[in-house]
Amino acid sequence: MITRRSLTWACGLGVLHPSWGATTQSSRPEGSADTANAVDAVREGQVLQFPRDHGAHLGSRIEWWYATGWLRVDKRAGLLGFQVTFFRSRTGLATELPGRLAPRQVLFAHAALTDAAAGTHVHADRVGRWAGQNWPDLRARASTQDADVALAGWTFKRSGPLSSSIYQTRLAAPAFAFDLALQSTQALLLQGQGGYSRKGPQATQASHYTSETQLQVSGHVQISGQRLPVREGRAWVDHEWSNELLHPQAVGWDWVGINLDDGSALTAYRVRRADGGALWAGGSFRSATGITKVFSQSEVQWTAGRHWRSPQTNANYPVEWTIQTPSGHWQVRSLLDKQELDSRNSTGTIYWEGLVELRDSAGTARQGLGYLEMTGYAGRLQL
Repeated sequence: MITRRSLTWACGLGVLHPSWGATTQSSRPEGSADTANAVDAVREGQVLQFPRDHGAHLGSRIEWWYATGWLRVDKRAGLLGFQVTFFRSRTGLATELPGRLAPRQVLFAHAALTDAAAGTHVHADRVGRWAGQNWPDLRARASTQDADVALAGWTFKRSGPLSSSIYQTRLAAPAFAFDLALQSTQALLLQGQGGYSRKGPQATQASHYTSETQLQVSGHVQISGQRLPVREGRAWVDHEWSNELLHPQAVGWDWVGINLDDGSALTAYRVRRADGGALWAGGSFRSATGITKVFSQSEVQWTAGRHWRSPQTNANYPVEWTIQTPSGHWQVRSLLDKQELDSRNSTGTIYWEGLVELRDSAGTARQGLGYLEMTGYAGRLQL
């Protein structure tokens, strides 16, 4: 969700203190754009290597680490939903502006907390430039060796053996704070074909895309001035990097990542044209036993139901959907309509990102909980 406006603003003086840099442990020279581009190209058939591919791919144009989930906490009725996303964008200015102050990379971070019972949704964001080199200051970084991203005191980091990853995220915002550990309970899911995920009719419109599903959540959430322990929760982590996601005819996308109650996991997405039709679609279903069905672009159908119009932006979002796949037909329903994020001060984008429930095709029984993301409803998404 990177725009020309947000990139220009982040590259200006004063967004970050000039000494803010990054510490990585890459064996290749991060200042070499040609080397990075060769290593980080998105290619069909490329075998991903971990933990290195959990880390940053500085030669790719856009990248994000994205955690969502639901929680139950002490002294609070009902469900809480949380989102933490770190974005990285390569500016292409490495040659034009050499030196440690050059904004070769721009880092963004978004976080949000939804209280479904109280009907509240709060969010915050960060943005900063980064030279992308091995400076000792740790206030902004994106390691190339493993998932380890930080910006202005917000952090997201993977640790532990690959078979039992723990993702730790810590951040503080004016209205809320997170200190959460997300413990894997299932193997890493390589989306698409071995982690190569098509997003359009042309081969260049693709990403490398991995997911961690059915993560067990522990830690604390601070809300209304109270630091509350997590009693139970489930989370989802996506990591995706690309050089070209959107076809020229695309205006945005719709996406769901749902942890089902039986231990299975549903991913479904579609890239949307201006007329509302699907330019491309895909996803996957992994059963509780680990058998994964990858959906082709013709096998996923999204049908919009009830809409909600934002009083702030006038964007009209479908907050109920019917999704049909070879692995099942479901209804997706928002648990709170007002879950729009206005990030025009950072990424320059307005989008809807929120806690939803998955119901059976008749809409009578809840099957799981997860997150729905909808972009391009307040204007064409610019990556």
